[in-house]
Amino acid sequence: MRDRPDSGTDHPPYLHEPYVSTVLRAPRRRLVPLTAGLAESTGPVFGQDAVGELDHDLTRNAVRTAAPLGERIVVTGRVLDSGGRPLQGALLEIWQANAAGRYIHQKDQHDAPLDPNFAGTGRCLTDHDGRYSFTTIRPGAYPWLNHENAWRPPHIHFSIFGRSFSQRLVTQMYFPGDPLLAFDPIYNSIPGEAAKERLLARFDLSVTQPEWALGFDFDLVVNGAQQTPFENGSP
Repeated sequence: MRDRPDSGTDHPPYLHEPYVSTVLRAPRRRLVPLTAGLAESTGPVFGQDAVGELDHDLTRNAVRTAAPLGERIVVTGRVLDSGGRPLQGALLEIWQANAAGRYIHQKDQHDAPLDPNFAGTGRCLTDHDGRYSFTTIRPGAYPWLNHENAWRPPHIHFSIFGRSFSQRLVTQMYFPGDPLLAFDPIYNSIPGEAAKERLLARFDLSVTQPEWALGFDFDLVVNGAQQTPFENGSP
């Protein structure tokens, strides 16, 4: 397991008391780094054959009888290294709540409707320029019982895989101008306003599709000074 970078970096700490569940799950001792073995360097990797034609389009990749409910959006961006170079062929996965703020998961039982035409998951590979694109539904806010009157701001979870399953970075994308951000302990566990800004999507009229979907741009930087804050630290 990789250790978390020293305090003062842009990544959230394992223990952030306002985020109540971290009090019980944060490590009590310093983590022991594990050297990558043969399985990590020669094991199964993710490639073109594993990604379906509609996997990137969450409005069409579920078994459905009608279009999913909610505001359609296109989220696109690039996956880059510390020098601004594109990472080609990286596997991205996203998952999110539906427009009413409900996940298709047995532990999500709050009083909001499920959408039978929206599964809330997607994946794609970056192209030669490191670019990805997802078509989806803008997620809704939802209560999460972390504290009194706690609501999570609308967000989309992102996962980036490297050369093997053990090389994975996870983060969340938020929407600009959301008043719930000021009250969210997960978002506010990120040290520094500049780092928080890197988790906000940018509205992009050039990505917007007329009479179809609004467009947002969200780049992911996997290392370096401008690295996206990740839940599991540096790669």
